[in-house]
Amino acid sequence: MICEASTRDASGLVWFKSSYSSSSEGDSCVEVAASSSTVHIRDSKVIGGPQLAVAPGAWAGLVAYALSGAV
Repeated sequence: MICEASTRDASGLVWFKSSYSSSSEGDSCVEVAASSSTVHIRDSKVIGGPQLAVAPGAWAGLVAYALSGAV
């Protein structure tokens, strides 16, 4: 997987999404942006919609869980 910058929004955040988003299921993706104290997550299809904002440790835990194969 390669992460590619997709957009910069009015808040100055730079959003990234996986290169897997170019696949046939590319419409099922989230975008992630990080600031110094928060990781922001949004639906790539609804970029003006709601966002999650979590602590970096919480994001790291979610990624570790996903990579563990438990899901």
